[in-house]
Amino acid sequence: MADINLGTSPPETVLPPPPAGAEEALEAAERSRSLQQLGEVARRWPRYSAAWAALAELEEAHDQVVAYAFARTGYHRGLDALRAAGWRGSGYVRWRHPTNRGFLRSLDALRRLAAAIGEEDEAERCAIFLRQLDPERSGQGAS
Repeated sequence: MADINLGTSPPETVLPPPPAGAEEALEAAERSRSLQQLGEVARRWPRYSAAWAALAELEEAHDQVVAYAFARTGYHRGLDALRAAGWRGSGYVRWRHPTNRGFLRSLDALRRLAAAIGEEDEAERCAIFLRQLDPERSGQGAS
């Protein structure tokens, strides 16, 4: 019979920092509220989920379908980064770690935008996934 250790919690994954210069460029682009500047950040660092999340959040009020595509891209780039960091499909990815926030923002934007375009099953799946990844923030969204 296998030993069961009820005192252990699921593993936690923390994404590595973004490439040099990416955070500063994103902060400047977010301050400008320029879709073009945000696009430049995503173009220069296409694996940087936070850039895709920022694009989704800015575009959300204008074109929800385009914003949905940005959010989905950030979500998938984040999954790639999580897998590279050792995540195997379960365990925590907590907001309290700043490097996880781009992925979580993308997933939360995907949740909102899926609901906005009538894709209720996807919105619910994203909401459940957010709760599983960080139960401490359950019901608070990722922002």
